[in-house]
Amino acid sequence: MDIKQLRYFSTVVEEGQITRAAKKLHMAQPPLSQQLKLLEEELGLRLFERNGRNLEVTDAGKILYKRAKEILHKMEETIKEVKDTGAGLRGTLSIGTVKSCFSYIPDRLRYFREKYPLVTFRLIEGDSYRLAHYIKNREIELAIIRLPLDITDFDSLPLPMDHFVVVMPEKWSTHTNIQMKELADIPLMLLQQFKGIGLYEIVVDKCRKHGFEPQVICECPDASMLISLVKSGIGATLLPESAFPALDATGIKIMNINDEAFISESAIIWPKDRYLSKKAVRFIETFKKVE
Repeated sequence: MDIKQLRYFSTVVEEGQITRAAKKLHMAQPPLSQQLKLLEEELGLRLFERNGRNLEVTDAGKILYKRAKEILHKMEETIKEVKDTGAGLRGTLSIGTVKSCFSYIPDRLRYFREKYPLVTFRLIEGDSYRLAHYIKNREIELAIIRLPLDITDFDSLPLPMDHFVVVMPEKWSTHTNIQMKELADIPLMLLQQFKGIGLYEIVVDKCRKHGFEPQVICECPDASMLISLVKSGIGATLLPESAFPALDATGIKIMNINDEAFISESAIIWPKDRYLSKKAVRFIETFKKVE
């Protein structure tokens, strides 16, 4: 059994067919089938049950797949670490960000590109829960997320606290400030992440603290979609103030909340107990260098 066979085996499991796996691996079907046969003969058991063209993984195959993925990931990280040692930074850095935190990105990328011009970037947008999932699956190396989120499996760097503001159609008010009780009669559309406790729950709890149940007419995980709905005159929303450099603020009224300390916390997170590329380490450092 070698790394190549484990890679072949894992691809077949993921694709469910020899034909699709061979295509993904850019090889012919007969040698791929031969490698799987040799692997089964070496282990003395069947890894697949044949069901026509499809392959169903046996219990033994499931165990081997789990261990194979661990080995392949370790191999990839080892190669990455060796290449990083003593070499100039190059390659692609994959970063995730919630849309309301995108304002942190442009200055950091500009600064980073000036110092490390051989590095390119891949940006992924999603809510905090989804981005944490992407990190665990090695689809991205780090992410800028909104709290609350369970980050016990990650290392993290807290970012500056952010104040909530009320956002409503421009025609609804001429004021720049608002009291919490004034939200009681306003239809609200709230930011809600894919899973878990998020900004939605924070807003609802604050409203209840001031003695009223908010009229929530819409939940949405995307800040820009909420702004579009506000512009359409459907309702108002509450968003972190730092979200607006990345959003089109025309046609809306942004109002400060006078009587409530409405704070949003965010952080940059990355995997704990896993090799982090020098690119990612240097990018995290920019959060300490760029104001």
